[in-house]
Amino acid sequence: MYHHILIPVENSPADETILDHIKPLARWSNACIVLLHVADGWVARNYDQLKLAESEEIIEDRAYLERRAKELTAEGFTVTYHLAMGEPSDEIVKFAKQDHIDLIAMSTHGHRFISDLLYGATVDKVRHLVDIPVLLLKAKDR
Repeated sequence: MYHHILIPVENSPADETILDHIKPLARWSNACIVLLHVADGWVARNYDQLKLAESEEIIEDRAYLERRAKELTAEGFTVTYHLAMGEPSDEIVKFAKQDHIDLIAMSTHGHRFISDLLYGATVDKVRHLVDIPVLLLKAKDR
């Protein structure tokens, strides 16, 4: 069914929602879990163009991905992880298209009205620009 499940993570409690939901599916389908975090601070967005040194954000994001990957590997999953830099929706779409992803699983925050326009843009853009299934789960309040 699924071979590569992309899970964009944001280093927040919302990650638990999507990981808890996807682990049984990944185990059942013997899928590789592909973690992606998109650093989107000023340094990350200008990293390549300006040949900048890694910021604290980038260093922390990489450490978070490594830690998550080790945890999932210890649970018996096949895991890869990638740190991208730039606009989250663009990077998620680009990665999904180039890496043979079968499913994108993302958590949402359930904003309302104006907040949806500001914060829901990543999910909205991703779901409109990919030709593969996108699973959206509202993040649990923690």
